[in-house]
Amino acid sequence: MLVIVGLLIVVGSVFGGFVLAGGHPAVLYQPVELLIIAGAAVGAFVLGNTRKAQTATLKSMPKILRGTKYTKTAYMDLMALLYDLLVKVRKEGMMSIEADVDEPGKSAIFSHYPNILADHEVIEFITDYLRLMVAGNLNVFELENLMDNEIETHQQEGEVPVHCIAKLGDSMPAFGIVAAVMGVIHTMASVGLPPSELGILVAQALVGTFLGILLGYGFVGPFAAVLEQKLSESTKMLQCIRVTLLASVSGYTPALAVEFGRKVLYSTERPSFAELEEHVRHARNK
Repeated sequence: MLVIVGLLIVVGSVFGGFVLAGGHPAVLYQPVELLIIAGAAVGAFVLGNTRKAQTATLKSMPKILRGTKYTKTAYMDLMALLYDLLVKVRKEGMMSIEADVDEPGKSAIFSHYPNILADHEVIEFITDYLRLMVAGNLNVFELENLMDNEIETHQQEGEVPVHCIAKLGDSMPAFGIVAAVMGVIHTMASVGLPPSELGILVAQALVGTFLGILLGYGFVGPFAAVLEQKLSESTKMLQCIRVTLLASVSGYTPALAVEFGRKVLYSTERPSFAELEEHVRHARNK
């Protein structure tokens, strides 16, 4: 929703200001200039990226318009889920969660937290490492190293579409200049025309520069920034799981292990100790 609001502000400010200054909006409608800029940008995107990067970028585009799912409530659900799992382990032994880990969709514990259960990436991360803990073949240092490597891979993979879109945004002003130069060439080739017609050709050429800069810094560049922020949020959730599970393996009680995980969250989403305790109690009483 905020992305749409931002787009409306950009469009309203730029074009509204132009109209208020006495400009005519129809002059800015130059489909040929837009074709040159957009076509060159798409061509450069295809030329400069592998098919894997192109696919990842296209799949990431719908995320731009979606609101964030990594809210304070989502983090509290995550920590409540981890707390319930670790309490069961402490009371009944590590083997007691084997069925929960193998089929989380049928687990009574996981079913209490449908929003977390719907996040395939988070569930896979939790169950994979709980499965390793059940097997009991890894010590805390090996488990930590494996988690760090997976989170780093997740970060690198998520940065691919961010970099692709950011580079595309950086190239848009240059393609706008290309369109403007093409318009100037056309104008110079038509030097015999009356001044009024030459003025129109010059204006059309300058629209190319305007569109390139506007698309680059007003649209495409901010899209890359939004994806980067969403990536950071998804990585933070994995880090919360990592710290909590490592604390448990190190021998801390479920309450302390969850407290470790709470401490790594951003201050804007981090619940207080009392809030988390109340949320866990409420979730377990459902």
